[in-house]
Amino acid sequence: MMKYKDWIKEWLENYVKASLKQRTYTRYAEIVCGHIIPTLGEYNIEEITPLKLQRYTRELLQKGNKRTGKGLSANSVNGIITVVQTSLKTAFKVGIVKEYAGDRIRRPKVQEKQVICFTKQEQRAIEQEIFRRNTPKLYGIIISLYTGIRIGELLALTWADIDITRGVMTINKTCYEGRDKTGKYVRITESPKTNNSIREVPIPKQLLTLMKAWKKKSYSKYVVSNGEKGVSLRGYQRIFERLLNRIKIAHKGFHALRHTFATRALECGMDVKTLSEILGHKNTNITLNRYVHSLIEHKREMMNRVGRLISEL
Repeated sequence: MMKYKDWIKEWLENYVKASLKQRTYTRYAEIVCGHIIPTLGEYNIEEITPLKLQRYTRELLQKGNKRTGKGLSANSVNGIITVVQTSLKTAFKVGIVKEYAGDRIRRPKVQEKQVICFTKQEQRAIEQEIFRRNTPKLYGIIISLYTGIRIGELLALTWADIDITRGVMTINKTCYEGRDKTGKYVRITESPKTNNSIREVPIPKQLLTLMKAWKKKSYSKYVVSNGEKGVSLRGYQRIFERLLNRIKIAHKGFHALRHTFATRALECGMDVKTLSEILGHKNTNITLNRYVHSLIEHKREMMNRVGRLISEL
């Protein structure tokens, strides 16, 4: 009988690595080595029963964090379970096991993360500080605030992706930091995770005017650069954190810029379908579920318009 650790290594190399993106393979490999093999690896693959998987799920929630000994979040546990399920499903399809047991796991419920964005006053303070400092590599923060693109998409963006005449930017790649074949951390650029993330984003004409001026001063192919070179994700996150510290705004992650754009767009009356396409969401339900709180002011304004009819009675 084949041990599960032997199968999951085989699955990683011959199924995941051969067909999925490098980023996905790296993440799966870290989960396999860090969580799955130490706990389930010594079992024969036929011994991986639904009950054993459910107990494993509970253990992850209770004490799955290898560093602290505490439980993992529901989101992290679901990521691990996805790897287990996919590996077992492939084993069933190719005849390694007679039955697929992974579909009988009761997954922990994941609550939608709270959307954190900057207030209008904080946004204005950020913009004023960037324009005051007039440092080219800070301009990417303005771009994110007014287009909602992700940090990986922003840092992979080149001037060739900007159509000044049409006023459109093409999002067709992203970047992240991962290990190369030697194990060294490097910047990796590849196509976005999903087809929906490949999109054209219209540039507001006010931002387009600024970008034309920025392009004239650029010596790099990258829109956000440090001299001629691109900027690392971690480096740019630290730059953003230092900016917030200087103007005494409580720390929020770079992704808060994307949430801020979406919130302002809804406040300005942008319809959810348009916003969903600009953000690169798979469907409008994702956008609605994530930003429903941002619609409350718009709803209140619409209700007040209806309420004005009272005076006409």
